[in-house]
Amino acid sequence: MHLRILFFLFFSATIFAQKIDFQKAEGYFKTENFNKAKPIFLAHLKQHPNDAKTREYLGDIASYEENWDDAIAYYEELLEENPSSANFNFKYGGAMGMKALNISKLRALTYIDDIKKHFIRAAELDPKHIETRWALVELYLQLPGIIGGSEKKAEAYAMELQNISPVDGYLARGYVAEYKKDMKDAEVLYKKAIEVGGSPTTYEKLINLYEKKNEPKKALNTAASSLKLHKRNQINYQIGKIAAEFNIEHDLGLASLKHYIANHSAKDGVPVSWAHYRMAQIYKNRGDKTRAIHYINLALADKPDFEQALEEKERISKL
Repeated sequence: MHLRILFFLFFSATIFAQKIDFQKAEGYFKTENFNKAKPIFLAHLKQHPNDAKTREYLGDIASYEENWDDAIAYYEELLEENPSSANFNFKYGGAMGMKALNISKLRALTYIDDIKKHFIRAAELDPKHIETRWALVELYLQLPGIIGGSEKKAEAYAMELQNISPVDGYLARGYVAEYKKDMKDAEVLYKKAIEVGGSPTTYEKLINLYEKKNEPKKALNTAASSLKLHKRNQINYQIGKIAAEFNIEHDLGLASLKHYIANHSAKDGVPVSWAHYRMAQIYKNRGDKTRAIHYINLALADKPDFEQALEEKERISKL
């Protein structure tokens, strides 16, 4: 009797410890600390080889690591077990799509039909699957017409997005319009996305459009509106970048870049070396060779093989 109780207690404690470890791995995963999450999930999978959630997490980590073969293997297995899952159809198609981008064009052609099939299947299975419709918009725009590309089909999926999520719909329709070089329509649609959603992404799309249209003043005004609303440090870099590239508003650009550097963290995305590079550009535009050299050297101190900075240093030296 005592042995049974001891065995039961040992078994219960083991199960509890495994559950705690799995929850810890999920915590790491949610904070994108994949290096810590991965070994725990792999250990859990050895104990529970049929656990679908663990395999999905590992597929997602493989995707993050751009290990497309491993991601495909995990998602394909999950899809075989759950062929009616919109999520697994989407992830399998997406992993194949990313692999296709990293192999020869000739080999990539052999993936197109399967990618399209699984995206379309995911859209059919889930009438409200936003990511799948975005993927189909992208796919139909990027594929040449001879192998199935179609602006009309991209527009149709953008309209489906409009019905599911108005902000995604306006962004997708704006993207299609931009692809078609209909910049006026794209501007109207991105502005509607801002009205409906107002997220940093909606502002970013409009800012990028103004840069493409060579309208830096509008780009700066839009960035300033976004900064006031969202207070994201990344926007300070964006303002500095516009000031540097278009040779306007030097004081605003420098102040924004200094603020970006002073408040920089890993989540801002753009390294400090790029902010120093932009400051060097602005000082070069001003004809201030001494300060330009100072900041370009700071950029190169962080990243000695910084190709753009090396080229900029040559241009500065000729002032």
